[in-house]
Amino acid sequence: MADQRSKPTPVSDAVTNQIRVEVLSRYSPENSSPQGSQWIFQYTVRITNQGAETVQLISRHWIITDALDHVDEVRGPGVIGEQPVLAPGESFKYSSWCPLKTPTGLMRGTYQMIHADGRPFDIEIAAFALRAPYTVH
Repeated sequence: MADQRSKPTPVSDAVTNQIRVEVLSRYSPENSSPQGSQWIFQYTVRITNQGAETVQLISRHWIITDALDHVDEVRGPGVIGEQPVLAPGESFKYSSWCPLKTPTGLMRGTYQMIHADGRPFDIEIAAFALRAPYTVH
């Protein structure tokens, strides 16, 4: 039997520098148009500060790969128009969406963060799958 850990699922969980990033994705049939080669996926992210210092999310870098190995990179300030500050123990949760031209794909990336004293660092967003139902994987 194949090792299932090597295949990304619609869920990801990574901890970098005591910041935890959890993601859950789902196919959005109500916003998709498969006949027009447009599949829409919603994803929800929870970022939790498990460290002892206050941090702020400054920007994001997403790497989105579709089933044809076409790669799009998305960079920008903050997330959903915000640059949340997280004190120790605090979480920030948001939802967004991603269009694909194929019914399956993969997302991963990084958030650029700073400590309260201005020291920058990156945190990982572990890869997660984007999968429309009834597709061959």
